[in-house]
Amino acid sequence: MNAFFKRQLADYVEYHRDPWNCTMHVFGIIALFFAAILPLNLVPIQVLGVHTTLASIMVLPVLVYWLTLDAAIGAAILGAAAVLLSAAAFVVSHANTTVLWSVTTILIVVGIGFQVIGHRVFERRQPALVDNPSHLLLGPMFVMTKLFIALGFRRDLAAIIQTVQPQIQRGSSSFAEEHQVEPLSRS
Repeated sequence: MNAFFKRQLADYVEYHRDPWNCTMHVFGIIALFFAAILPLNLVPIQVLGVHTTLASIMVLPVLVYWLTLDAAIGAAILGAAAVLLSAAAFVVSHANTTVLWSVTTILIVVGIGFQVIGHRVFERRQPALVDNPSHLLLGPMFVMTKLFIALGFRRDLAAIIQTVQPQIQRGSSSFAEEHQVEPLSRS
């Protein structure tokens, strides 16, 4: 699956070249994941004598998928998901239903807003998932891959992210040009 992941990552990178868009995606993806699991924590489930919630059950298939794409990055996402699931359980245990659904709605609006602004303003193109719906599942892998690379790990994936050429050649985003910000080096 690692070769498959590398091909998918190369395709996904085409839509995520601008560093501001990537930053927007970090916050947007976390907000959307949290919004998805928050209300699912309201539904308790008992499986083989273990008490859990619908949130834990629903995230299992995608966590297994991410682990099969790349074990190290999938394991890091599993750790992040465990933290977010714990945080969601805490919120559910301390908030009433109205507050919970209000927070969920706000997180969805903010998460989608970050994605749309990132693509429209900084990339000036449609989101990757419009052309390839499977990219919805690649967002967290991309964000975690960028973190691994920033920490000096996964040079094999850094080579993919840095060598894929964007379809429209440009040195910076319009935001960087307008605010006289130096674009990050793509070498």
